[in-house]
Amino acid sequence: MSSWENNVRKVVPYTPGEQPKEKNIIKLNTNENPYPPSPAAKAALEAFDSDDMRLYPAPDAAELVDAIAETYRVKPEQVFVGVGSDDVISMAFMTFFNSDKPILFPDITYSFYDVWAEVYGIPYKRIPLTADFRINAGDYSQPNGGIIFPNPNAPTGVLESTEMIESVIKANPDSVVIIDEAYIDFGGTSVLPLIEKYENLLVVQTFSKSRNMAGMRIGFAFGSKKLIKYMNDVKFSVNSYTMNRVTIKCGAAAVRDGEYFRATCAKIIGTRENAKKRLSQLGFTFPDSMSNFIFAKHKTASAKTIFEELKKRKIFVRYWNKPIICDYLRITIGTDNDMQALYDALEEILKEAAK
Repeated sequence: MSSWENNVRKVVPYTPGEQPKEKNIIKLNTNENPYPPSPAAKAALEAFDSDDMRLYPAPDAAELVDAIAETYRVKPEQVFVGVGSDDVISMAFMTFFNSDKPILFPDITYSFYDVWAEVYGIPYKRIPLTADFRINAGDYSQPNGGIIFPNPNAPTGVLESTEMIESVIKANPDSVVIIDEAYIDFGGTSVLPLIEKYENLLVVQTFSKSRNMAGMRIGFAFGSKKLIKYMNDVKFSVNSYTMNRVTIKCGAAAVRDGEYFRATCAKIIGTRENAKKRLSQLGFTFPDSMSNFIFAKHKTASAKTIFEELKKRKIFVRYWNKPIICDYLRITIGTDNDMQALYDALEEILKEAAK
């Protein structure tokens, strides 16, 4: 090893879901929305003046911030925006998690949390979920330098109650509590109203899932004015121009199109509820998902085998060869046609496995 490598920060990077380049596949492995973005976003893109590309974007992304604030009925000073919710959460880690006490998050959760902690040198502790994949609020009543968890959780899809989450916030007045609501629009109730009650609460959401714009990379967060100011101070000290002009325009248009947003969410929820019935009939069990995916385990067939056999048929789902969850597949909810192709393939695979 070269001597300069002694000073390199070495981490094991986050591994995203596979992004196959081949065509004619069914992609149910990265929780993308199967429907196109709002027509309002498309119109904003078509109307964009390409000459504006030579100019820097507004550092405060005010057009987008104002649209989000208007839609969610909060003040612009209570909104933070970033390049996807990953950027928002990363900035929150850098801003708020600077104690010598460990931050707390579930042992089965979004696997980027420990990566960020390693990158920023933040001590952390994984808190086990219960046997039915739930969060025990009492486990978070211990000394900590901050708390983060998704609701609904990923990859399980389990939704926790507002009352449970508030009990965690209330028990930790000296720590920032981050609730990652990437999937909240598929059946949950946001804890956004609690930011008026607790100045240490940060609620993070994204355009990648329910607003059909994963490729645009828009994340946002709500918090007290004080909390958001601290995040902006750090952001503007790192890179003032994080969001490009096209993204700001399209994002502002999309967030104002509430009718389209509600309609596509309803489609996904309907397909998900049907998927629960179909997968149960095929011998799968799973926590009751309130997200745009189902975390499923088959009663007899190996998850790894099913994953590999589906891939041969150009159907991609997510599989982790990790303790506790190695028997599960995370299946994104696609269109009704996507899901029917999945059920047909599963019937074939399971029939072969039973021989």
